[in-house]
Amino acid sequence: MAPSKLPAAILLRVLLRSFILQASWNFERLQSLGTLYVLAPALRFYYREEELALAYRRHLEYFNTHPFMASAVLGTALALEEKRSRGEKTYLEVKEFKGMIMAPYAAMGDALFWGGIRPLAAGIALFFAVKGSLWAPVAFLLLFNLPHLVFRVAGLFGGYRLGLKVVELIQARRLPDLAIRCKEGTVVLLGCFCAYLAFISLHGEGVRAAWGLAVIPAVVLVGWLVRKGVSTLLLVLSIAGMILLAVQLNQHLPAWVGGDWLKF
Repeated sequence: MAPSKLPAAILLRVLLRSFILQASWNFERLQSLGTLYVLAPALRFYYREEELALAYRRHLEYFNTHPFMASAVLGTALALEEKRSRGEKTYLEVKEFKGMIMAPYAAMGDALFWGGIRPLAAGIALFFAVKGSLWAPVAFLLLFNLPHLVFRVAGLFGGYRLGLKVVELIQARRLPDLAIRCKEGTVVLLGCFCAYLAFISLHGEGVRAAWGLAVIPAVVLVGWLVRKGVSTLLLVLSIAGMILLAVQLNQHLPAWVGGDWLKF
C-alpha cells in the first residue's frame, strides 16, 4: 500500500519540473513526454515495477494544453494517481480527465495570457518606454510573469489538494471573462497611449493639443466600418494612402493652409 500523501520535497520537484514541460515537445504527442518527466518523481513514489511501467505508459498518451494552465491539470492527475494507488475508485480516470480538460484549458490560457495579460503588460510598459525609463522592460516582465507564476504554483497545489473539484474552482473564477476584461483594459490603455503621444507630438510642433480631438470622428467611423464587416486590411491601406496624399498636398499648399493657422 502506498503512503497517503506525497512528501513536500516530491511536490516541489514536480513543480520545478513543470517549468520545462515543453522542453521535449514533439509533433507526435506534443507535451506527453514532458508530462511524464514532470510526474515521474510522484509516480515512482506511488508505484513499483509493473504498475510503475503502466503508469508511465498512461502519461505517454497524447497531451497538449496551455503551459501555464498545465499545472492545474497535472496537480489533479497526481490526486487521481494517488487514489488509484490506494485502490480507490473515482468516477473519472486520469487518462479521461486529461483528455477532457486539456483543450478547454488551452483555450482559456491562450485567451487569458497571450490575448489578455501580455498585451496589457506591454501597454503599461510602453508608458515607461516613452518617458525613456529603463523600468519599461522590468515592468513588462513583472506584470506578465507574476500572474503566470501564481497560476503555476496555485494550480499544481490546488489541483493536488482539490482533485477533480479544481475544475469547479477554475470555472467559478470566470477566467474567460477575466481575459475579456484584460483585452478591454488593453484597448483603453492603448487609446490613452495614442492620445498621450498625439499630445506630445502636437505640443512639440507648436500646435494646440486640442486639434488632436479632430481624429475622434475618424476613429468612430473606422470602428463603425469594422463592425459592418469592412476588411481591416482595406481600411489600413486606405488610411495609409490618405496620409501619404495629405503629406504630398501639404508640401504644395500655402503656409497658412499648411499648419500655421492650427496654432491659434
